[in-house]
Amino acid sequence: MLRVSVIGTSCSGKTTISKRIADEHQIPHIELDEIFWQPNWTPMPVDQFRSAVQALVVDEAWVIDGVYGKVRDIVWPHATDVIWMNLPLATVLWRVIRRTTQRVVTREKLFAGNRETLGKAMSSKESLIWWVIRTHQGRIRALRAELAREQYSHLNLHEITMSSEARHLPQLGISAG
Repeated sequence: MLRVSVIGTSCSGKTTISKRIADEHQIPHIELDEIFWQPNWTPMPVDQFRSAVQALVVDEAWVIDGVYGKVRDIVWPHATDVIWMNLPLATVLWRVIRRTTQRVVTREKLFAGNRETLGKAMSSKESLIWWVIRTHQGRIRALRAELAREQYSHLNLHEITMSSEARHLPQLGISAG
């Protein structure tokens, strides 16, 4: 039974590594953003979000990608492992700028048909770029404190601080291709 929670800030590589692990082990990949975001970037009501996630974590095996505090108390008690994509701010900042630019230019459809726009990318209130800058260090402190809690001592923690470390997951009993 493998139940892996992959966490980290936006553009840290959560979805990439989650999909690889899920494909390799032939288990479901669950992207929390896909559940949470509704049309027009409307968040799913918290009670519905929690119910949807609760229904998924009872399965025998899965890889859940996302770091939503709203459901952490549902996901982590069922998880066997946490992979924390704790990459440096410079790395994730470069990735978020590159990814956002690409999505704006190509008009790529995301969760529930939503698209990133130049206006959202540049707006300090709604910009993912500014959000990453503002929250990076605080999220590290908060996640470190949360992971240290006794109720999560059963989790095998794999902290990835450089992209190249992901290839060492097979040595830890998890593979990411």
